[in-house]
Amino acid sequence: MGNVLSHYFRIFHDVLDKYEVAEGVINQDVVDFKPTQKYDLIVSISTLEHVGWDEEPKEPGKVLKAFENLKQCLNPGGKIIVTLPLGYNPELDELLKERRMKFTKLYVLKKEGNRWREVTWNRCHNEEYDFKRRSAKVVIIGMYCDQRS
Repeated sequence: MGNVLSHYFRIFHDVLDKYEVAEGVINQDVVDFKPTQKYDLIVSISTLEHVGWDEEPKEPGKVLKAFENLKQCLNPGGKIIVTLPLGYNPELDELLKERRMKFTKLYVLKKEGNRWREVTWNRCHNEEYDFKRRSAKVVIIGMYCDQRS
């Protein structure tokens, strides 16, 4: 979800991106997306935080609807892996704090100088996003694993 990876290397998988028009990109809203075939893996790199937040009008809670819909797009045993910058979307931050966006595993990376270090959620859940540099100080890596067999 999101056409980020194609900016770094050639891709051979489906890409869902509502706004970025490019060859092979499915231009649909993630909350309405119903694939013809389900996926074993869905990857979203710094994209989900924009859903409902960078849209007019803003739609509180749309990011949670998007995540729930992505779960429905998985094959049994499939996985979703997302990266999310903390501080960019306060509504998303609240969903994470309240554990309403449920991941099977959650990793927290904090930028310290030029290095990223794994830290605990409690140590940095109130970090701010650096809007001047358009850069996160803390990034969440969330993994959801479907438990159906």
